[in-house]
Amino acid sequence: MQLIAMITMLIDHIGYIFFPNDMAWRYVGRIAFPIYCYAVVQGHLHTSSKPKYLLRLLLIALLAQLPYNMALDPKGLNVVFTLLLSAIVLVVLDRFPKVWFGVLFVAVVSLFMDYIPMDYGAYGLLLVLLFRYTKSYWLVFTHLALNLFYLVYNGWLIQMASLLPTLVIALGPTFWGHMEKRRVPRWLWWSFYPGHLMILALVKMYYY
Repeated sequence: MQLIAMITMLIDHIGYIFFPNDMAWRYVGRIAFPIYCYAVVQGHLHTSSKPKYLLRLLLIALLAQLPYNMALDPKGLNVVFTLLLSAIVLVVLDRFPKVWFGVLFVAVVSLFMDYIPMDYGAYGLLLVLLFRYTKSYWLVFTHLALNLFYLVYNGWLIQMASLLPTLVIALGPTFWGHMEKRRVPRWLWWSFYPGHLMILALVKMYYY
């Protein structure tokens, strides 16, 4: 699971930087983000210390920001900030479970994430919430509905490919559970995002 997320994210970023006219790289890359959203939800549910978990996400986001600006986007915040804010929303919703508060809070945070802007923006938060609060066929249906909304709203046709890992997670729990057992070393999982961005940024500087 972790290895698939890392490899497909690397493919996505290589395509974005070096082969911008070849969308095949980007379609493969859509596999990565739902896996990271799923991982954030699992981290929220199973971590022994939520403050330490959030602090690790913050550290990764800060370390990755300069390489992200150099390699991918000179202005926005990297995707780990999106995942961090989504994880904070999960903590808040657990502590204040009233539906009216949750809807209002998520709406305000979504507007904030799109205003900054952050990588994936409100889409990232909403996808994390789907992995937290829906299961099985409902997860697939709501993810499809989210993608259709963003297809109309932002023209994100490419995002339809992100349904592939969701289908496996929702409809093949036994297979997905077997994949989850195959984990990479924790240091590699946590360091891969800022590390690979730094390497790509240096290569980009050399060739461009």
